[in-house]
Amino acid sequence: MSNNEINSEDCKSNNNPIPTLGIDNPEKSTKTPDSREFTPKNEGVDNELVTQKLNALSVNQDSKVKNKNLKKSELAIDSGKSYSRNNSKPNLSSYKSNSPNHSGKTPTHHGTPNSFHSSSRSHNNSSSHLNSHTEVKKLTIVLKLGSSSVCDPVTHVPHLSTLFAIVEVISSLKEMGHDVVLVSSGAVATGLRRLDLPAKPKSVAQKQAVAAVGQGRLMALYDNMFSHLDMPIAQVLITRNDLSHPTQYVNAYNTFMELLKMNVVPIVNENDTVNSGGIRFGDNDTLSAITAGMIHADYLFLLTDVDCLYTDNPRNNPDAKRVIVVDDMSKLVDSVDVSSSGSSVGTGGMATKLVAAELAMAAGVCTIITNSDKPKRIIDIIQYFSEGRGENLSSHNESIPESVLCTRFLPNKGPSLADRKWWIKHGMRRAGTLFIDYGALVALVKNKKSLFAAGIVSVEGVFGASQSVAICFRTSLLPKEHSDNNLPQVLEVGNGLVNYSSTEISRIKGHKSESFMDLLGYCDNEDVIHRGNIAINISKVDFNKLF
Repeated sequence: MSNNEINSEDCKSNNNPIPTLGIDNPEKSTKTPDSREFTPKNEGVDNELVTQKLNALSVNQDSKVKNKNLKKSELAIDSGKSYSRNNSKPNLSSYKSNSPNHSGKTPTHHGTPNSFHSSSRSHNNSSSHLNSHTEVKKLTIVLKLGSSSVCDPVTHVPHLSTLFAIVEVISSLKEMGHDVVLVSSGAVATGLRRLDLPAKPKSVAQKQAVAAVGQGRLMALYDNMFSHLDMPIAQVLITRNDLSHPTQYVNAYNTFMELLKMNVVPIVNENDTVNSGGIRFGDNDTLSAITAGMIHADYLFLLTDVDCLYTDNPRNNPDAKRVIVVDDMSKLVDSVDVSSSGSSVGTGGMATKLVAAELAMAAGVCTIITNSDKPKRIIDIIQYFSEGRGENLSSHNESIPESVLCTRFLPNKGPSLADRKWWIKHGMRRAGTLFIDYGALVALVKNKKSLFAAGIVSVEGVFGASQSVAICFRTSLLPKEHSDNNLPQVLEVGNGLVNYSSTEISRIKGHKSESFMDLLGYCDNEDVIHRGNIAINISKVDFNKLF
């Protein structure tokens, strides 16, 4: 064990348990107590009794499955790969930098977390199909519902039949023993209906006010529907900043795990009312992918107003072809037109769903795009692929049955992003930018090395040590033999957590670490960003062009 890692057993002995990421849910009991038993008495609260009641809330999904139809119980998803969930989950146990200083010790004044270990999900390239003799696999499924699926884009009246059908599908999935998280848009549309406004406001403040009105009514609608099936729900409002700090990231994860343990359906939306960035384009698509990656979901369903992804808009182009399977996002870019901007009440479109699918693929999550008007298709899709009937489908294969029509994005081959890299890449808000030279680009991307001050050309923004920054490269600095007019002027290489502030980096950029004592008066770290704190973001296509 390295100096900058903390033994979890030691921490427990000091009554300071480490929050962990990806912990498997403990066994759940089969009894759900009457909610009336939770009414506090006037004479005070019995903490032991409360603990017992909370433990009793954990419903044993596996026991419920045994009482259901055997055919339903065998619906264990095979998303094109076989997964194994490791019992050794990554944790966040320290806030120190990964990189040693000149004395061989780890500095303590920089608050960089270092213990997001390897991903809890491992992949292999062989497909494993479950049969009637295979043990049921518990799955975590994230469903994302867009604004146009929740409400009519013109009248803003809720699509009650669609929403009730979604609720019934979630109930069926939970009866099969699976955990389900619903990411739902529609707060703005619901607010427009309540305030009798004809269209979505243009100013950010007005949008946030309308969202504040609509969010409460939207949750009341969901609560009413789920209550008919005796399913408790929870509202989870998240912003990008909520995931930008390691402690908040872990807290968000732990909250999801506890809700699922209690057999609650979390309903997630972006906290539009307080989001300092406004209600941005496609945020709930991205949010659903980040949520799926954070909780190690097996499946992400992006429910929209079309059956699947097409090479062009099928409403305008009758020759548009279906895209059934995607295993490499870089091959899809040149063959698909996703210029549609989405509905009048939403903030996304097909383009943002592809971004979400790519994020989920990197995290090892299989992503499905299908029609929200046919929610029962979700269960059919699960059964279809679990029986191995979709393994021979090609990208534009038209032979897929209409009952399971969808686009399936397969998880990336090989290991998925480790939790730490996932958090650095998608959880943290970038506070500034470092521009690097070609030598540093080769070291980071090709040789997987740390970033040193000698390879930094310029600094943008004001930030402190341990904050996240973007690492960029100006393609004008490429050697002539690697120059390519198709590359952007500025290429985003990745994100990283810096060991020095922007002021310090401005002084030491272009210099070797031996000069730090003369330039700064100290040398806490020889590298500006340790390789363990860098998440690379260059596609395979750009990689081949660069090297």
